[in-house]
Amino acid sequence: MKVLNCNYELLIPNIVSSDNCYLFDEAGKRYVDFESGVWCASLGHNNKQINKSIVRQMEIISHTGYRYTTKIVDEAAGRVLDLLGFTDGKCVFLSSGSEAVEFGVQLAKKIMGKTHFLCLDNYFLSSYGISAARSKEEWISLDLSKYSGDAARFLENVPFEKIGAFVFEPGNASGTASLPPKELIKVIESKVKENGGVIVTDEVTTGIGRTGKWFGFEHYDMHPDIVAIGKGVGNGYPVSVIALTKPISKAAEKLGFKYAQSHQNDPLGCAVIKEVISVIEDNDIISKTASMGAAFKSGLKLLSATHRCIKDVRGVGLMCIIELHHSEAVCLSKIHSELLDAGYIVGINVHASLLRFYPPLTIEEAEIKNIVEALDAILRRMS
Repeated sequence: MKVLNCNYELLIPNIVSSDNCYLFDEAGKRYVDFESGVWCASLGHNNKQINKSIVRQMEIISHTGYRYTTKIVDEAAGRVLDLLGFTDGKCVFLSSGSEAVEFGVQLAKKIMGKTHFLCLDNYFLSSYGISAARSKEEWISLDLSKYSGDAARFLENVPFEKIGAFVFEPGNASGTASLPPKELIKVIESKVKENGGVIVTDEVTTGIGRTGKWFGFEHYDMHPDIVAIGKGVGNGYPVSVIALTKPISKAAEKLGFKYAQSHQNDPLGCAVIKEVISVIEDNDIISKTASMGAAFKSGLKLLSATHRCIKDVRGVGLMCIIELHHSEAVCLSKIHSELLDAGYIVGINVHASLLRFYPPLTIEEAEIKNIVEALDAILRRMS
């Protein structure tokens, strides 16, 4: 391999074709992708409808400069803003989820002029910038493991008067599907806004249908001011978007907030976003994800009732986790390996002792049943 591997062990060296949730290697072996790539191919690999939209746009124009644009960029912004209910808001189209989150955080910092951000501990926000570093001088991180159900007591030492923004990622939590308590999040939102702060939501993973709603924050009845969207919104194409309410966009314009990168507001990425939204709407993907996810989670819970090595099953929509007891660490790696041998690509987090299932939202119910049965068979052999 001439490509530097900077992160994970390479398990399948040569994928030669793909179709929806299936990948095929050079030996002809078929894999069912329960990770959607890096949680990006939410409408399946090699989606023909999205591919056609890319070709159509490429034949017109795929990239523009800072001082000229084309109609499809504004159309894509309108689709995103309509989903969010951001009447007269504004969007900026970027290239990655991390970039969108960092843009939102930097914008909130400039607009609010306060000294601190608030976030949840151990929740991934970005791979770079101040949203990745999260220095103790600027960021207050809440450790949810210490939350006992008393929001007032849990938050008593938080200086809300200094908080410019609560940066909230609604449940993916670095691929651990650790869903924050709804009652706590509502109190935090209320206190931040009462003190003049804003809400920034990171919907890079939880947005665009993954949780059975358009956005993860909808499970919390939140009203964010800035929303960062990535991954599934491009279905594998590298595009992201930051959406701003009207007051935020007006404040950004008034302050002269500047940001520029080469592929900002590119029409090709916007064409993909428009098509992704249309495919989801036309095929009722959101409600199907909710029902399919509930069935998947129910199947996994039945496994936990049978197999003592399973400590927890959790998730929402097609964002599901099986956590094993830490004493089963060797068991975890073996299960992961046997699933791969059986043709299933699933996520693994050895530190958190879990297996992760974030399949394309277009996956068939039969494949959900198949992997539950495969897991059951593997666990029975190991018991």
